[in-house]
Amino acid sequence: MDIQNLRFARRFDGISGSAIREIFKLLAVPGMISFAGGNPAASALPDETCAELAKELLLDKGKILLQYGATEGYAPLRESLVPYLKDRFSFDCAADEILPVTGSTQAMDLLCKALIDPGDKVVVENPTFLGNMQAIRLYQAQLLPVDSDEDGIRVDELEEVFKREHPKMLYVIPTFQNPTGRTLSLERRKKIAALASQYGVIVAEDDPYRDLRYAGDELPSIKSFDTEGWVAFMGSFSKVISPGLRVGFLCANKTLLRKCTIGKQSSDVHTANLNQAIVDAYLRRGLLMPHVKEICQSYAQQMNTMLGLLDKCGGVARYTRPQGGLFIFAELNEGMDAVQLLTKCVDKGVAYVPGTYFYADGGHMNTFRLNFSMPSVENIKIGMEKLNQVFTENA
Repeated sequence: MDIQNLRFARRFDGISGSAIREIFKLLAVPGMISFAGGNPAASALPDETCAELAKELLLDKGKILLQYGATEGYAPLRESLVPYLKDRFSFDCAADEILPVTGSTQAMDLLCKALIDPGDKVVVENPTFLGNMQAIRLYQAQLLPVDSDEDGIRVDELEEVFKREHPKMLYVIPTFQNPTGRTLSLERRKKIAALASQYGVIVAEDDPYRDLRYAGDELPSIKSFDTEGWVAFMGSFSKVISPGLRVGFLCANKTLLRKCTIGKQSSDVHTANLNQAIVDAYLRRGLLMPHVKEICQSYAQQMNTMLGLLDKCGGVARYTRPQGGLFIFAELNEGMDAVQLLTKCVDKGVAYVPGTYFYADGGHMNTFRLNFSMPSVENIKIGMEKLNQVFTENA
């Protein structure tokens, strides 16, 4: 029998893989300036500090860290996360309500594994992070997109969807959202917590960019307004320490967290002990926030440089003006196609992600996402000039 006739699980029907991962292949082209990824800058990766911590931890606790660990996570990290969550995200959470995970992407996968049956409905912002849309689709859920504006997801439309569709879960990125860079307003955060309780919907709150703020005031998490356990909070140290460590966390009510823990047992047994211990050391020794402050200075300059050049970019009709994070979302003139124009931009030596991939139902062909954290200020200037040439010629 021909192996090409192999029948794969139906959950993969219509799943083609991440568009960003495909575009990442362009990074191997010599001289390519990429606005496509969401990686921290190389200069923001604390390799020397991590090396020193790893050596110290292995010499001190090597026999423990190199052995199997508990699926529930490295106990010291769970303990050090408690004050971190209180200080940075404004909510109280006990250590046994926290599950360290292998990147917050795993937290999304575990929530879906615990909650979603084929055909269940999940509400998403429109647009939203395509990686987690893919995770939701793999569990054969129906995505229900709700539009956003400058203050985040439209809670008036959200309530109508809750009433009409009875979804199982809402997925939302409240701070410096991916791909738009927008921040959900305080009133809408309160309203989402109230709606979750009223309609019995789990809110998967994904907040990996919060500490990357360059202007404006911090806002409390949606979770801080949750009084009944309907909000499951997902966080990550990928953007503020290292994506390669793959350390994130899930904070949820104990019943839901237990289901996720059981699901994790068959996924990876536990997140790497050494990596958890490195993050724990960052928190306990007060290393995190000084590091974040340092990288934010550079990111702010990179973001402001890109925003200033977008003002002069031909064919660009409008774009978001974030106060932090890693992304700017832009819209070309009506009738322009960011997917087709990407090929021309790549030929010029610059890449971005077309915005259509971030919409649950596609469309919006004239939109695109720009990342400013990876390229230097000088390369941002060069890359934006290349975009300007292509867009102006095709406007």
